[in-house]
Order: sequence, then C-alpha cells, then structure tokens
Amino acid sequence: MLTVPEGHTIHRLAAGHRELFAGRPVTASSPQGRFAAGAAALSGAVLRDTEAYGKHLLHHFDDDRTLHVHLGLYGGFTDGPAPAPEPVGQVRLRLTTDLHWLDLRGPTACELFTPGEVAALRGRLGADPLRDDADPAAAYARIGRSTTPLAALLLDQSIVAGAGLVYVTEVLFRAGIPPTRPGRELAAHAWTALWEDLRALMLEGVARGRIDTVHTQHTPEAMRRAPRVDRHGGEVYVYRRAAQPCLVCGTPVRRAGLAGRNSYWCPTCQPDTVPGQRMTSKVSRRPAGSGAGRTPRPTRSSTEA
Repeated sequence: MLTVPEGHTIHRLAAGHRELFAGRPVTASSPQGRFAAGAAALSGAVLRDTEAYGKHLLHHFDDDRTLHVHLGLYGGFTDGPAPAPEPVGQVRLRLTTDLHWLDLRGPTACELFTPGEVAALRGRLGADPLRDDADPAAAYARIGRSTTPLAALLLDQSIVAGAGLVYVTEVLFRAGIPPTRPGRELAAHAWTALWEDLRALMLEGVARGRIDTVHTQHTPEAMRRAPRVDRHGGEVYVYRRAAQPCLVCGTPVRRAGLAGRNSYWCPTCQPDTVPGQRMTSKVSRRPAGSGAGRTPRPTRSSTEA
C-alpha cells in the first residue's frame, strides 16, 4: 500500500538539501522535459534556504522565486557527489553544483511559486508539529468544536500539517483514544498532551529517519518477539497490525475504514467514551528526541463530567 511520506521525511529532506546546496548557484535541468521552463528559470540562481511545512518542501532562491515540491505517492529524491551520472528514469528536475547533484522523480507537484503563492500555501496549512512557529491552539479551536472523528481531523492537513496515518494512528493509541471519538469530546488539556506527544514522536522521526512509537518494555528485545517487518520500518503498536495481539494487553488489533483510510486501534486500550463525558486522557510525556523506547508505559484514559 502506497502512502504519502509523512512530515518528518520532508523535514529531513529540507535539512539535507540545505546542507548540500544553500548559498550556492545551481544549474537546473529537466531531463524528462515536463519542468523544462521552470528549470530554465531557476538555472543560475542561488539557493537561499530550504523549508518544510507539513508534507510540502520549499526551496527559496535569491530571486524571490520558490521551488515547491509535493512528493505525493510516487515522488522521491536521489543525490550524490559531482559529477552527476547520466539521468536514469523519468527525472523531473535535476539540480547540480560543482560539488553535488540532486534528482527528483515522480512528484505530485514541482512548480515555481511567487512570494504570494508561498504565503497562500502557508495560509491553508494547519499547525506543523515540527515547526517552532506552530500554533496548536488554532488547531484545537477547530478540533474542539467538531463532531468529526479525531483520526480524520488529525489527518486533515488544514488542521494539523505533516502527520500522516502512521503518526495519527499511533499517537491516538498512546493516548488511549479511539480514532472514532468526535473532536469535541477531547478536553483542552488532553489536546495539549496529545500535541506534545505527537511533536516528540515526529522530532524523533526526523532524528532517526523512521517512525518508532513503542516504549522500552514493548520493544522486540524486551518482549522477546520478532522485529516488525514492514517497508515503513519502525516499531509500532497498532498501525498495520490488524488481528495481531496488542503489545500492551493482548487484545486483537482492529481495522476499519474511516474517512477513506484504514484505521487501526485496540478496543481495550482505546475504549469508547461514555456518552456525555469528555476525554481527559493522559499521554506519557518525554523530552523531544529522548527516544520512544525510554518513556513510561502509556496510561489508560480517564473521563470526567
């Protein structure tokens, strides 16, 4: 099953491209031909900075033009030291300097933006947990009054930018919240805890280059179980573990469609809310980058009137 890369991947790309190309003039080409005009306009410009916002990658050049890339389901980058090899496959964009080369294949979007278009993009995206300028209160202002299931709200890029199905599925498990719970049943302090845990997990994803969400006592070594084998990598509690035993309680993990996506949850660790009550789940907290494996076991949620 193909999935769009989650926000930690885009932030890693932004940092890597900044290190390779920032402050240098680039030569741009489009071996495939689909971005020939854009590449010609960029060629010779100096890359001023790179930026990630949610699942969008932005390369800012010194002529006030910005290269906007959204990888989508099929996009990907390759890079290496100069000299660049002959293009292989459908290379939409190639950037080169005297030191490095970068190839982009199969993106959903590869286009030049004006400053106004960059501002419009930022304006329609929600809070990115990996950005220091994120405003989680603005996200909760929409979540806290919505009857839409929380999983769908957290996947809405206009509310929370960058979190995909893996992070959303796992952070809800860690909070003890079922994916179907309406947003308006999430108390403000529970949202704060959920946001902090999501931010910490995603920061760790940037550092490690993979998504790991299990605590120390649930790692393969601690539980004497086989490591997870999945192209997404990382150890998780419920994502793509349908019918397998929950790592915490042993209950078979459930899967069902929600908002056009598969949703995974443990019915024991993520119980339904009692009607008329609001969620006050407590998420295990930890310093950013401290490692998912070094946090306490996730606590079960509680409710209050």
